[in-house]
Amino acid sequence: MAATSRGFASPPDFKLTRLRLAFDPHPLPSTATNAARLRDIRKRRRRLSLPMADPPAVTRITCCCSDSVVPIRSGKSLDKAEEWRFDSKKRAQRAAGVPVSAALPFFASSSSSSPAQSRFLSKQEKYYPRCTPRNSGPQSRDSPPKRDTGIANEKEWGISLLNENVNESGTNEDGTTWYRESGEDLGNNGYRCRWTRMGGTSHDASSQWKETWWEKSDWTGYKELGVEKSGRNAEGDSWWETWQEVIHQDEWSNLARIERSAQKQAKSGSENAGWYEKWWEKYDAKGWTEKGAHKYGRLNEQSWWEKWGEHYDGRGSVLKWTDKWAETELGTKWGDKWEEKFFAGIGSRQGETWHVSPSGERWSRTWGEEHFGNGKVHKYGKSTTGESWDIVVDEETYYEAEPHYGWADVVGDSSQLLSIKPRERPPGVYPALDFGSSSPSVDEPPEEFSPQ
Repeated sequence: MAATSRGFASPPDFKLTRLRLAFDPHPLPSTATNAARLRDIRKRRRRLSLPMADPPAVTRITCCCSDSVVPIRSGKSLDKAEEWRFDSKKRAQRAAGVPVSAALPFFASSSSSSPAQSRFLSKQEKYYPRCTPRNSGPQSRDSPPKRDTGIANEKEWGISLLNENVNESGTNEDGTTWYRESGEDLGNNGYRCRWTRMGGTSHDASSQWKETWWEKSDWTGYKELGVEKSGRNAEGDSWWETWQEVIHQDEWSNLARIERSAQKQAKSGSENAGWYEKWWEKYDAKGWTEKGAHKYGRLNEQSWWEKWGEHYDGRGSVLKWTDKWAETELGTKWGDKWEEKFFAGIGSRQGETWHVSPSGERWSRTWGEEHFGNGKVHKYGKSTTGESWDIVVDEETYYEAEPHYGWADVVGDSSQLLSIKPRERPPGVYPALDFGSSSPSVDEPPEEFSPQ
């Protein structure tokens, strides 16, 4: 049975085997002799005939697959990202006569070269097995990050900082070289940064990678956990990625705030293809939440962009918006955008879908909705081809007044960040508060990864 990158090509043949338990509906009376009891027990044992190694379960499932087991990878997030781009592209390019090309594996998967079974392991178990000797080198991370996966949880990174200064390097049996360093930087106001850097190079220098982990803290209560990684593989693919998680006290509200961010970028070494993503999330203890993302991608003659944001004020007001567009080198352009604002059941939605041909001819359709909170909705719109509508309908109003992932969730998923211990503050010494930017700026990607 063949297996594809998204799972089995055909459903596996699962056979359900039921172990039949036999019971005698007519037990012997209590006056039976001992010999009769023994014969009855032997009969019952023959009826059961269960192998000793089988678990005490009534049902067991066996998979009759001739091939080795391959984990089924979910492509939902990629499908959603590509669905709009290629469906819109097909419609636009039919009019312009431009052929549509499919997405390359470079965009779809970042770990196709690794063994399938290794995907079942956690990140820490994969790179640092429990039986690995203390002086052995870290294993290679020569694969680009995955697209459209958002901001990873801190547990997915498996950050494990060493408690002592380390500076070591070596050469493996296959000729690859590696290094690992760790240390601690101290500064004013109780600042402390513990860090670990590691990296490696293949025997022929065709693959290189480096990764840095850190945790920061000071006497103001600021704590930060972060990762930065970059590299290139033998196929010429290059990448850069950073991830940060921060907790601090907001200078205006004096509330605790947790912020998470991620930047990812990859570039194909075989053709004109690459992508860049920037994600961020901000939460405070009273329910205020902000989320957003900026994305860019290119595949040969086709380029696309996407931006979206969400803002919840913690008191019932919500703002959401999305803006995405694409273009080809022949001049065809198309896009779609929308926005919604709601508070206490009253609000509005509006949007626009548009298309520009290579000759500059533009088509667009705009639409809007006004929700009055009484079961009435005013809908209106028009297009450049003469369409128009303006009606009031009976319709329920639905919107999300609270984020599906909020303050309680992010606190529960930030145990490692919250457990960072700052330097001990001497008696009589008080932290100097900085009322500048609420959070440190995220490092910009190297110039070679510029999406433009």
